[in-house]
Amino acid sequence: MTLKCDKCNKDAIIYQRYSGMHLCRKHFIEDVERKIKLTIRKHYSIKRNETIAIGLSGGKDSSTALHILHRIFGMRPDIRLVGISIDEGIEAYRPRTIKSARELTDELGVELIVRSFREEYGKTMDEIAPMKREKGACSYCGVLRKSLLNKTALEIGATRLAIGHNLDDEAQTILLNHLKGDVSRMVRMAPPDELEGLVLRMKPLRQIPEKEVALYAYLHGLPMGSGSCPYAHEAMRREIRALLNDLEVRHPGTKYALLSGFDKISGILGREYPQEGLSNCSICGQACTADICQTCKLLGKSG
Repeated sequence: MTLKCDKCNKDAIIYQRYSGMHLCRKHFIEDVERKIKLTIRKHYSIKRNETIAIGLSGGKDSSTALHILHRIFGMRPDIRLVGISIDEGIEAYRPRTIKSARELTDELGVELIVRSFREEYGKTMDEIAPMKREKGACSYCGVLRKSLLNKTALEIGATRLAIGHNLDDEAQTILLNHLKGDVSRMVRMAPPDELEGLVLRMKPLRQIPEKEVALYAYLHGLPMGSGSCPYAHEAMRREIRALLNDLEVRHPGTKYALLSGFDKISGILGREYPQEGLSNCSICGQACTADICQTCKLLGKSG
């Protein structure tokens, strides 16, 4: 027996355990896009004449973020969309996704900028990883990638930097920061203040579960990504992901509850632990909270 959509009685393609709803293709797509539009209205006030950069890895999440932003803002002549892809130099992984990112931006008529670790830092991630085992490759890659994304977004005059973090990513980060007692990182997850030298981040997919992002991408023929980063097994996040997925199966809505709870206390966090002011790194000049930025520290540079 084929299950029917609870809204129109057509064949359902998904059952949302957290909502108790069966949805057909049309109503599933509407549900995803409604949540994303609500997230943008609630957390990110897009004004006229903005340039929105999208961190575009070429996987399902960032591709969906670009697709949705193009649907919402693509016809507005005052809004400029630009994709930024970072080539970390992971030979067994990144070339395929950069190709997917280029194909998607070409299809949408969106400009794509590709920057690499090699040109910026003089080394690829494949060269850095064997030398940086004490912290794990992910710790280095994340910092270097975020720094280069922000730098590139600043160079093109972007007012926003959209990233493809979905509900699973947000819930994992919240729990991870709690387990580490990392209040400063939790503060940085709250809606950001404008700070000179940092492009405001936006996460349009933060209310969409990863599986629903994947289904939405599949239905629209968007790049899905293939395989996973060969260094991903080193991250503690992998264990948090498995834990949360198990809890979600046994207690549907756990991930939404984590995000909702965090959103309710984020204002308190911001008042009790205000964001630190920024200065400029004495080595590279990028905005940071210390004399030397984390990127330069990780690369072993000294003033």
